[in-house]
Amino acid sequence: MHPRDIQIEQFNYTLPQEKIAQYPLANRDASKLLVFDGSITDAQFAELPNHLPAGTVLVFNNSKVIEARLVFEKSTGSTIEIFCLEPAPHYASVEAAMVQQQQVQWQCLVGGAKKWKQPTLEMHITTPHGPCTLTAQKLHQGVDSYLIDFTWNLAMPFGELLHHAGIIPLPPYLNRATEISDITRYQTVYAAKSGSVAAPTAGLHFTDDVFAALQAKNIHCAYVTLHVGAGTFKPVKASTMAGHEMHAEFLEVSTNFVQFLAQNQQPIVAVGTTSLRTIETLYWMGVKASLQPNAALTDLLIQQWDAYDLAQHAIPYQQSFSALYTWLQQRQLAKLVCKTQIIIAPGYTLKVADGIVTNFHQPQSTLLLLIAAVVGTAWKTMYEHALQNNYRFLSYGDSSLLWKQPDLPTI
Repeated sequence: MHPRDIQIEQFNYTLPQEKIAQYPLANRDASKLLVFDGSITDAQFAELPNHLPAGTVLVFNNSKVIEARLVFEKSTGSTIEIFCLEPAPHYASVEAAMVQQQQVQWQCLVGGAKKWKQPTLEMHITTPHGPCTLTAQKLHQGVDSYLIDFTWNLAMPFGELLHHAGIIPLPPYLNRATEISDITRYQTVYAAKSGSVAAPTAGLHFTDDVFAALQAKNIHCAYVTLHVGAGTFKPVKASTMAGHEMHAEFLEVSTNFVQFLAQNQQPIVAVGTTSLRTIETLYWMGVKASLQPNAALTDLLIQQWDAYDLAQHAIPYQQSFSALYTWLQQRQLAKLVCKTQIIIAPGYTLKVADGIVTNFHQPQSTLLLLIAAVVGTAWKTMYEHALQNNYRFLSYGDSSLLWKQPDLPTI
């Protein structure tokens, strides 16, 4: 069966509200860790290094959550919230939009849009550079978002402006306001590149102690960037996946990382669904580069179903990354920046990753489909075990280490 034909109802389960972690634990690495390698083992996250072979390569997403929620107050006292989703299409990257000064355009959700009658909204904020006025103007209404033009009267990058004017967004299922503790706890300790509107939550459990234990076991830590969009929470409303449009997200990786994977012979474990989607995207871009060495970047981009349509051209991943590395070198590029729309669902065979560190995900979500692609129907047993054994679910919840299972059905 092609993943287009998957009925999302088959990936439903009952998630009681009390199983959703409202807050993180006091210590990041005190979370539970469910290890699945064909059977289930209960552990603590601090013990993760004990469950990884020496020499394993862990791939982390170092994206940093931005203060994407902007609350404008009208003269009447009512508020309008603008949620910055992603830069307008004419920006080549999230970074390019974040460094804009005094004017920038973003695709945004608008809460209370019907109350926005006047041409512009204004917010007056205090910054280290002095008082600042941020102005928002609607330019265009799309299917489910608005194109907003932001202007401000101080010479500071938009990323810094958001830091002073905005609020860290929490997932809607937490159903609570952002608190001071979330400013640090809804970021990984290694977050480095601003651009996500949701945390790569699998990484929230890592601490300096865990990293020290990984180093002691000669486990290599590598970093990619995928800026998580609000689409990660987008429910699948279509009855089959053919009717669902996968969200596209910006990724950034160094050419050195591509070269490293071209030469790697060790097991690879992705920390989070975003890291896994990134390295699997790179694999298929390499396949395209091997088929079309002179292709333009636009020809290498991975759309929603490309991985399945290209299945007959699959090659060893080292060969794929070698082709992509050659493509980057020929263009003298130190990094690759592009978008990916890849969807990983049952029927997909992981080409690069041997396993994944990940939290427990919402019913009927594309994230749960990804988990099922890794472990097959065993996801049901794992999730039932977690529910029965007081695991905490979703963003601030507990963790799991899942090893790719052999002989799963493929298309």
